[in-house]
Amino acid sequence: MNKKNISKRTVVLGIESTAHTLGLGIYNGKKITHVKDMYKPKKEGIIPRKAADHHLEVFPSLLKEVLKKSRLKMKDIDAISFSQGPGIGQPLQFGCALARYLSLKYNKPLVPVNHCQAHIEIGKYDTKLKDPLSVYVSGGNTQIIIEDKKGYHVLGETLDIGMGNLFDTFGRAMGLEFAHGSVLAKMALKGKYIKLPYSVKGMNIVFGGMLTASIRALKKHKKEDVVYSMMHNAFASLVEASERALCLTHKKELLLCGGVAQNKMLQEMLKKMLKPHKAGFGVPRNEYNADNGAMIAFLGYKQFKKGITIKTEKALPRQRWRVDKK
Repeated sequence: MNKKNISKRTVVLGIESTAHTLGLGIYNGKKITHVKDMYKPKKEGIIPRKAADHHLEVFPSLLKEVLKKSRLKMKDIDAISFSQGPGIGQPLQFGCALARYLSLKYNKPLVPVNHCQAHIEIGKYDTKLKDPLSVYVSGGNTQIIIEDKKGYHVLGETLDIGMGNLFDTFGRAMGLEFAHGSVLAKMALKGKYIKLPYSVKGMNIVFGGMLTASIRALKKHKKEDVVYSMMHNAFASLVEASERALCLTHKKELLLCGGVAQNKMLQEMLKKMLKPHKAGFGVPRNEYNADNGAMIAFLGYKQFKKGITIKTEKALPRQRWRVDKK
């Protein structure tokens, strides 16, 4: 049997569990199938234990669903890929334990996947970009990244909190029941600009001062104005840092990916910046920007084809696994 036929038969299951979402995906080299369920805390941030409990509760039904949608059984799966990090302790631990359990029960090899790298790779796949400057914005991360033959390199990043955490923390301070960036984005449409701190250090960004000032500003200004101004300044600082990275690297494409990449204001600000540079822009569909199992299955497939696997006893969480570390 030739290599082409073997490639068609390779099927990888992906497990995503780094935060509030448990996602399962299946990729066979051509088609991606995925399902997910999100833990939605009210008036509080992600409670790690509760997130892990949620993942445990919904896992059996999600596994049945993704296999049914793919018209497969576990015996048809060739490898199990899992997000090994970075992520939040207990939900991340659950995902690793789940991967080990399935590996031992069904005698399948394990493939470790870096969550950040998976966002970039599924983004390139979905947008058809080849060699972009990647701007990765999520709950815990805000990074400007390039890739070469040696791996991924971070050119700039947040020096304190991720952009998603900035928005979620501010939303909770406002008293929102579900403090999510999508809720704030709708509020921002009704706001006007007020002066707030703005901090860029080379290609690095700082959000802490902006968060404190925004919370204080709620006492003096309309909440819609504060939301709009905070989002505008957060995005403007990222756009400024991204433009410096673009000029440094001479890249002709920019990929925006991660949960916060769904924000239309950020997308439009980046497009406007890229226009005079005659650089292309790509952002994946929202289903691939939000945490999902498809991206883990996709990168897991690529890793598995390269022979990258991990022993069961070493499939443990790497909570602070950076995108630029092996």
